Amino acid sequence: MSTTPAMSPVQENSRWPRVSKFTLSACAATVAELVTFPLDLTKTRLQIQGEGGSRQHGGSVQPPKHRGMLSTALGIVREEWPLNLWQGVTPAIYRHIVYSGGRMLAYEQLRESVLGRSEDGIFPVWKAVIGSMIPGALGQFIASPTDLVKVQIIHGVYHAFTKIIAEGGIRGLWAGWVPSVQRAALVNLGDLLTYDTVKHSLLTNTSIPDNSICHGLASICSGLVAAIMGTPADVVKTRVMNQPRDSNGRGLLYKSSTDCLAQSVRKEGFFYCRAPWSLTFWLTFEQMRRAMGISSF
Repeated sequence: MSTTPAMSPVQENSRWPRVSKFTLSACAATVAELVTFPLDLTKTRLQIQGEGGSRQHGGSVQPPKHRGMLSTALGIVREEWPLNLWQGVTPAIYRHIVYSGGRMLAYEQLRESVLGRSEDGIFPVWKAVIGSMIPGALGQFIASPTDLVKVQIIHGVYHAFTKIIAEGGIRGLWAGWVPSVQRAALVNLGDLLTYDTVKHSLLTNTSIPDNSICHGLASICSGLVAAIMGTPADVVKTRVMNQPRDSNGRGLLYKSSTDCLAQSVRKEGFFYCRAPWSLTFWLTFEQMRRAMGISSF
């Protein structure tokens, strides 16, 4: 079937398209983070709670305080303060300015100049895997300090940064970067590749135009795939970053990300869905691009 007219890129009105694309990616990620951050916070609380509940305390195992996302969120509102559902959103936004802005721009540049689609419009598998994982891994490594602060934040961004540096030096800001980068690579493989592939398939093989319906369907698929691929690494990332460390910066609970994953699998399970974040991000991102006169992703 021939390509629909909706796939043709619009005129690039931006004088600095790369700067514009980076900025729009960061802005769309900020909107998605603000909308879905309470989900992320409750997920992190559950992951840390599951870790604490599985430790031995005087020969007994402490039962979990909350069970499930809704119970945790309601507990935060009732026992703390409703705005605490957004506690830590500032470093999360800082992270996405670097991470999402960088990964989206890098992927799009790789797609246009290096990867190259085949005649049927599909990327070769090996190119698609490399092209989607590398931008996420590099972006996450650079943004790792802000991710660490987001996990450990209690009294504010400045306090968290100074506490981490005081305990582990500058290198301490990259504590837990290995599972963090692993997660980012897997999430990007599921997110970018799935969104790009599903959107292209819809435009090529159906009568759906390049609009919010197309973007919404592609983003739901990408969010579900990203959640399946990234959730195990997400649990590991949170726990490795949050664990206490000795004077040399070595973790006291887990020897490595593999050890953390093995302990978590034995004692618990996996949870949390990324679909709401991806849906909000992609719909916002595509509409912002259209408003700025930049071609659809």
